[in-house]
Formats: sequence, C-alpha cells, structure tokens
Amino acid sequence: MSGPAAGTAHAATTTDVVCLGESMVTFLPSQPGRLADVPSFGRGIGGAESNVACALAAAGHRAAWVGRVGADGFGDHLVETIAGYGVDTSAVRRDPDRPTGIYFRTATDRGTGAHEVAYYRAGSAASAMSPANVPYEELFAGRILHLSGITAALSADCLALLRELTAPRPGRPLVSFDVNHRPRLWRDGDAGVLLELARRCDLVFVGEDEAEEAWGIVGAEAIRAALPEPSVVVVKRGSAGATVFASGPRPGPRSSNAGGADSAAGGAEAGERAAQAAGRDTVTVVPALHVDVVAAVGAGDAFAAGFLSATLRGLPVRDRVRHGHLMAAAVLTVPGDLTEPPARDHADRLVALDDGAWGRLRLGPGWTAADRAHEEVRTP
Repeated sequence: MSGPAAGTAHAATTTDVVCLGESMVTFLPSQPGRLADVPSFGRGIGGAESNVACALAAAGHRAAWVGRVGADGFGDHLVETIAGYGVDTSAVRRDPDRPTGIYFRTATDRGTGAHEVAYYRAGSAASAMSPANVPYEELFAGRILHLSGITAALSADCLALLRELTAPRPGRPLVSFDVNHRPRLWRDGDAGVLLELARRCDLVFVGEDEAEEAWGIVGAEAIRAALPEPSVVVVKRGSAGATVFASGPRPGPRSSNAGGADSAAGGAEAGERAAQAAGRDTVTVVPALHVDVVAAVGAGDAFAAGFLSATLRGLPVRDRVRHGHLMAAAVLTVPGDLTEPPARDHADRLVALDDGAWGRLRLGPGWTAADRAHEEVRTP
C-alpha cells in the first residue's frame, strides 16, 4: 500500500467524504453548434467524483479528492482549481509518463442526439490507477468513501482497484457508489460489472434509464430486487423525482456528529425505524423540483453531493432527497458543472416546506442567492 506524498500533512481523522476518480480539463464552447463550427472554448474542469468533492466542500463539509493527473500544466490546473473549492488534494498523485485527460463538449443537453463530446483520455494518468499505487490510508480515512462506475471503465487496473475498494473489510467506511453508466466507455467492455460493484456498496445512486440501458432492468422495484445488499438504493427517475429504498439499521456514516437532527424528524422517522426493525425496506418517493434549466451537465453529481451532505447530518431520507434535488437545481441553473450551493439555512427552509409548497416551487438562474424575503414559490 502506498502512503501519502512525502512532506504532506494529512488530517485523516477529520475528513467527512473521500472521493476517488478521474478529473479532466473541460473545454466549454463559446456558442451553440457542432464542435466543427465552434470557434473557441473556455476552460473548466470536469469529473464526477471531483464534482461531488467540490460541491461538498462548498457546502461546508471536509472533502478530499484522490486521483492521478499528469505532471503537466493541465494537471496543475486541475489540482489548483479543485483545491480552490476547499477540497483536500494532498493525496493526488502525479504521473510523469502519462498526460492529464481533457475533453471538449457542445452546449446542447447530454441527453439529446445533437450533443457531442470529444474525449482525449485514453492512456491518461488516471487510467493507470491500480491497487498497487493508490494511498489506501487516505481512501479509508473518511466517514464516507464515494466512488463511481466511470472509474471502472477506464482500464482493467481501475476495475481491479474498484473491486478492491468495495470488498468487505473491517473498519470500512460507508461506501457510496454512483453507477454513472457512460455507454461510450463500455463499447469494448461489459457494463454488467457495474451491477457487481454496486451490490458490494452501502449506498447506491442509479438512474432508471441507465439501469435499463446497462442491465436491461426496468423500474425502481426491479432495480431494488437486483440490488438487495446495499442499505440504501437511490433510484433517480428524471423529472419524476427519486425513489429511495432503505433497509436495516438506519443508514449513516460512522462517527456521525448529527446531534439532535434525528430527534427532530418526528413521526416519519418513527415509521422508518419500525419498518426497518421488522426487516422491511422503507420506500420514500420524493418529487423533483420545477427548474428553469440552463445546462444539464453535472446535475447527477450535485444530487449525490446534496444527498451525502444530508446523510452526514443525519437527516431523514425525504430530506436527504430534497437536499439532493436542491443541489442539482443549483447546477442546472448555471452553464457549468459546478456552482456555489444555496446557504445551508436557505436550503433547510426549502426542504422543510410542506408537500404542496414543494410541488409549487420553481427555481431559475440566481435562485441560490435568494434570502427569505425574496424566495419565490409559484405554480409552474
């Protein structure tokens, strides 16, 4: 097992969430159109796991990102930018022989046929991550270890690493896994391995659409049946919202400092505990918000960050999902993958709305800066 970089101080015991995966330099188009027609691009960063780390740090949590980048200018930019969000990057490794990955994308929604992405990540520094060269002590130091199926697709060594990290072991932190199925990364591989990995984790995020595409499994109940082991399975259903299946002891990371959050949950939490004591799943369905979307990229990562943030705080399942929706709405209403999340007290006020008010809430660009006097709850 490798150790932390020489001379680097690492406050292992204070980390809330450790995220491992590839981050790349992203080139964002200056105008809509085909890649062939876009005259110039602005530089940003992109990476599912680093996005989650940045969002959590911006929300006030102690987050770390572990990855591998080239010993090049793009690697410098990634590490400096991610650290600028308050993320601990001390365990990032530099590869002298392989480059940092980059990609270009169009301005259109990822879900449309007009969306184009040109990846230059084959043979990247991140694809060389393996069980032999990652800092295990840093990876297992947090209360939550967050992983993604994207890493499994990068190389055989990366897949071996995820198998190692999701293997049962004493003292393992809560392992969170976002399936993040990317079909173009699995053209020469079997995306069924993502189901194998997900079953070894404690908390799983998976979209209904990607479960059908990757595994041929249709519907939230069928997804839960295929994933019986995780304590929590979050099935994302697009504009319909999310369905969460929770079983066993009330799920949460070790050494929680949630304080009185559980006692404030009231009767809903009592119902959850009774169902869990009887060995049954509790099923929580939370509608999505109405959002005036600017760009859809990064919303899934933001949702995961919001859910993990609320999990760290020991909030009820419904509130965890609502915080996920709000964090996603913050990203959906800006052009890039990352943005400043709403202030915690602002988000908590919105999460506490009754079902009717939540259903009438509509959020557009600039909503995260609103205070109580300027919040707008209106019928879409």
